[in-house]
Amino acid sequence: MRIPAHSVCTAIRDDIVAGVYERGGRLTEELLARRYGVSRVPVREALRTLEAEGFVVTRRHAGACVAEPTEQEAADLLELRTVLEPLAAARAAQRRTDAHLKVLRGLVRLGQERVRKGQGEDLRPLGGWFHETLAQASGSPGLITLLTQLRHKLAWMYVVGPPAAPAVSWSEHAAIVDAVARGDVERARTLTAGHAERATAAHRLRPSPRAGRVREVQHPVNTVSLRN
Repeated sequence: MRIPAHSVCTAIRDDIVAGVYERGGRLTEELLARRYGVSRVPVREALRTLEAEGFVVTRRHAGACVAEPTEQEAADLLELRTVLEPLAAARAAQRRTDAHLKVLRGLVRLGQERVRKGQGEDLRPLGGWFHETLAQASGSPGLITLLTQLRHKLAWMYVVGPPAAPAVSWSEHAAIVDAVARGDVERARTLTAGHAERATAAHRLRPSPRAGRVREVQHPVNTVSLRN
């Protein structure tokens, strides 16, 4: 069975974000194919996709290499988030479904409950799911794709600390959901813009990882979902 290139792409991207591959390091098709237990064809396709996304660059005499984003590029992406997330919230206020609202309200309840119990370690994934669901509620495939790619890149470039005031952060989430539920486009946009600006302070540039050579072991791509 041929493994789809998008599955290989996801596996390579996840390892780049996790720092498995050193920035600037070569990504040879042979090594990658052996590591993920696939042929070179899906690896080649995956590298083209990752180059389009900005995770990989092709260099003369070296071939595919992990990109080395500059501090300015990283700062630009963080600023871009403060533009795209409010746009997604505004669209969500117009296009959200009852199912989206149910999930968003459930995440807010969980987040506020974790804050009350002092379970800060659970807040980051909940916050990520909240913003991902908000993007999905925008009903804009292009915007959803951009925000997904942006989240991957920010996770690669930045270490994100906990919010200075988690109770305030989740109160802001609740207010955003209320605005979306009422269909108040401008309030949803404004609240999300302010929230995104304040969240920026928790981001610290990640030092360039120096993981050394990747162990040349087989690392099969998870194909369970392909059989369903």
